[in-house]
Amino acid sequence: MRKRLTITNMKKMKQDRNAISVLTAYDYPSAKLAEEAGIDVILVGDSLGNVVLGYDTTIPVTIDDIVYHTRAVARGAQQTFIVADMPFMTYGIGREATLRNAARIMQEGGAQAVKLEGGSDMASDVAALVKAGIPVMGHIGLTPQSVHQLGGYKVQGKLDMEAERLMNDAKALEEAGAFSLVLELVTEPLATLISDSLAIPVIGIGAGRGCDGQVLVYHDILQYASPYFEKKFVKTYADIGSTIRNAIEAYVNDVKQGAFPGEDHVFSAQPAVFGPLYGGAEQSSKEIAKEIGHQGEQQAKKEGRPI
Repeated sequence: MRKRLTITNMKKMKQDRNAISVLTAYDYPSAKLAEEAGIDVILVGDSLGNVVLGYDTTIPVTIDDIVYHTRAVARGAQQTFIVADMPFMTYGIGREATLRNAARIMQEGGAQAVKLEGGSDMASDVAALVKAGIPVMGHIGLTPQSVHQLGGYKVQGKLDMEAERLMNDAKALEEAGAFSLVLELVTEPLATLISDSLAIPVIGIGAGRGCDGQVLVYHDILQYASPYFEKKFVKTYADIGSTIRNAIEAYVNDVKQGAFPGEDHVFSAQPAVFGPLYGGAEQSSKEIAKEIGHQGEQQAKKEGRPI
């Protein structure tokens, strides 16, 4: 049985140029399959709002949602390092509230770390969480919880001013004690420069090949959606959505046509067991008495006795 990674292991993986594989998961079977496949880190992302709960953004996701799904993931992946997102407005709202919400994710959810969005403006919160013993993964670049403020899902770091800000944010998070950093939708040259400038692992999503690891959404790599929308930064490895849809359609057709259940899917039993069921006890007793009487008549005839 493999051992769960630690933040020290991950830093060593960066030093050894051993890429870190990260995948989202939101329930027990997904987490278990990811662990069996050898994933290094599972992220219980607030992306569950989009791919599981059907929201347009991650903003409606609550702390209760994250705790619930993290708990399920923790049961399925007991040997994998689990990071859980802190949802919108559960941090940056005062030190005490931030600590309390992160503690819920760790204690009730069973995560080994939390992730929060924001750069220099969140450094003090990161430092407070780390001081309290809670490992923190940072997240800069495209920050989905700020999608309305950013004006949509746009690649970050194209302009010199943006690039400088992202570099400063990355360094501020590292100095605050973050053990790792996610860069989302950032130009490849900038992401490579940030990764090379930090001692902590930088995990990219749509940030190119120069990062220390990659993270993608479970439902994206499997096309587990309907409809599925192609994304430039995603490589899909299976079309599970079509497989599921086709399987359910076949089931519906079998039920409608009487092909299911078939002979292989039913259970047989001796007729006598049905006597006492569903008001059949009286009828069964009469049938039994009649059979006994018939057997008595046959025996009397053989013995020459009067019937």
